[in-house]
Amino acid sequence: MINDVHVLTDGVRLRPAALGDAESFAETLTRSRAHMRRWDPVRPEAFYTPEGQSRRLAALLADRDAGRAMPWVLADDEDRVVGAMTLASIEHGPFRNARLGYWIDVGHVGRGLATAGVGLVCGLARDGLGLHRVEAGTVVDNTASQRVLAKCGFELYGTAPRYLHINGAWQDHRMFQRILHDGPPQH
Repeated sequence: MINDVHVLTDGVRLRPAALGDAESFAETLTRSRAHMRRWDPVRPEAFYTPEGQSRRLAALLADRDAGRAMPWVLADDEDRVVGAMTLASIEHGPFRNARLGYWIDVGHVGRGLATAGVGLVCGLARDGLGLHRVEAGTVVDNTASQRVLAKCGFELYGTAPRYLHINGAWQDHRMFQRILHDGPPQH
């Protein structure tokens, strides 16, 4: 687990997610729901409640404690959630890989937070988790997220047909990767 807090921009920092973030997650995800609909799975109403977020976070933190995930929040000066970054499906051994997911609150889009956060998380994946590679997928028409990945050194390596069930249908995704280093596994 990585416990450090990092300043991303004036007024926003990246820190590990905590169970106490459930209410703030519920508020932010509810506010951003219409904006993110094109890129999200259809979710039950309970997902948007503090209780639903508490259950989701408990499972995510259990995965973190088992070494399978590392979830962060982007928090403002009042410690409200304004986005999230998660490394999931962390694998060690010879692969040393993780899948990256991220989103930004509708009121904070266009401020460079995704680019700053993705760049920082890649550095933490390399230096803090000893990973070799990070992968990410975007719905084919999510050009804003594709620009973020390109700015952060990710390369497009293919398209996965009907990859995830997003917005009510199986959606093709563009697949990206960033090789973090070419040295041998460190830990």
